[in-house]
Amino acid sequence: MSDESYENEFTAEENTKDLELEERNSLRRVAGLRTELQDITEVEYRQLRLERVVLVGVWTDGNSDDAENSLAELKLLAETAGSEVLDALIQRRQKPDPATYIGTGKVEEIKLVIEHTGADTLICDGELAPSQLRNLEDRVGIKVVDRTALILDIFAQHAKSKEGKAQIELAQLSYQMQRLRGWGGNLSRQAGGRAAGGEGIGGRGPGETKLETDRRKIHNKVVKLRRELKEMRTTRDTKKSQRVVREIPAVTIAGYTNAGKSSLLNALTNAGVLVEDALFATLDPTTRRTETSDGRVYTLSDTVGFVRHLPHQLVESFRSTLEEVGDSDLIVHVVEGANPDPEGQIAAVREVFAEIDALHVPEIIVINKADTADPLVIKRLLGNEPHAVVCSTKTGEGIADVLAAIEKDLPQPRIRVEVMLPYERGDLLNQIHVRGEIESIEHTADGTHVRARVNEGLADALGIYTVIPTA
Repeated sequence: MSDESYENEFTAEENTKDLELEERNSLRRVAGLRTELQDITEVEYRQLRLERVVLVGVWTDGNSDDAENSLAELKLLAETAGSEVLDALIQRRQKPDPATYIGTGKVEEIKLVIEHTGADTLICDGELAPSQLRNLEDRVGIKVVDRTALILDIFAQHAKSKEGKAQIELAQLSYQMQRLRGWGGNLSRQAGGRAAGGEGIGGRGPGETKLETDRRKIHNKVVKLRRELKEMRTTRDTKKSQRVVREIPAVTIAGYTNAGKSSLLNALTNAGVLVEDALFATLDPTTRRTETSDGRVYTLSDTVGFVRHLPHQLVESFRSTLEEVGDSDLIVHVVEGANPDPEGQIAAVREVFAEIDALHVPEIIVINKADTADPLVIKRLLGNEPHAVVCSTKTGEGIADVLAAIEKDLPQPRIRVEVMLPYERGDLLNQIHVRGEIESIEHTADGTHVRARVNEGLADALGIYTVIPTA
């Protein structure tokens, strides 16, 4: 071997060792992410229903703070789902390993952590391909759950309405369809008839495998759920069309999960909606009728919270509900000012807005939790988002400012009218108060002289009372 060849080989070997050393050092523990149980009552409660989990994330871009914030959010998701977090680790890679997500060498390290902690579930901070899920589960020897399955599980726990439950079930089935496994890895085991010990009645015959039977059942259930959701959407569209006919503006409260959307709805309308310090506490939309200080009526709706990397299956299943955001006249986008990465939350929510074609809707940013937020962070957010209001739903600070901002941005009726209403037509005056915007009002001997802006339907009804300017 020539000296040059030897030198090249030696350099390549050195580079390989450097990469191996970097790879060995890349899996590190994230401090402070173990679940701290508060008292013996909570310990007993958790032992009844909690899974003991280890978290693992792959950091591919951004800085270390971004990676740790993502894993901290995964911890909150895991605890919301009812898990006790025992440990959390993160690995720096250019991209997730295509076979096992974290790389073969790191799987062995994870196994040691699992043995040491006694964990029964590994949660990965990303959506795993079916092959990654199978490979990783086979190698670590415990159940493996990815971020998507975790969020789906939380939604399933929190859904209360018939429509919400159907939407979640549809999302779960869509996710499971791609991840079905045969018994013991044997994907060709036949279902057969009763004599074959298989599915019996309902199976397609002795040639159908267990995997095929499961897929067919899921497919049939998906078709049924989509049909039911279509019928539910028709009912909701009817109610929405009634609001449109009555020309009542619709305002939607949207934002990151646990940012304080339900608390804001309660503060603005006394709606009495469930408020809980947990992710995805609200899944079923709540709509309340309210009015401005000058008497204009509008609806205010609370919606499901968003999160980074919201599973595609959820966006699709909740599309009919989320479309209400795009159909609204104004979005009140609630941001948690005390969060370590509020800008990241805003970006994640706007990604979902883009998916549901809601970016065209006027938007007010409401920076909530001002009582615990860093003033410098609030100042930075106000600099980045000029059309923003600061408030605290806990202390009541800034709620009046939020109401004023909503009133200012509500769509104005298009048609200006000047009418003289007889006193016996108080019903029309009330309609102007409710559905229009009064510019001036004067009670005279002949009736009530009103200048206002109204929509087309009401303008037609007022036509016979229009004041004709004198020459």
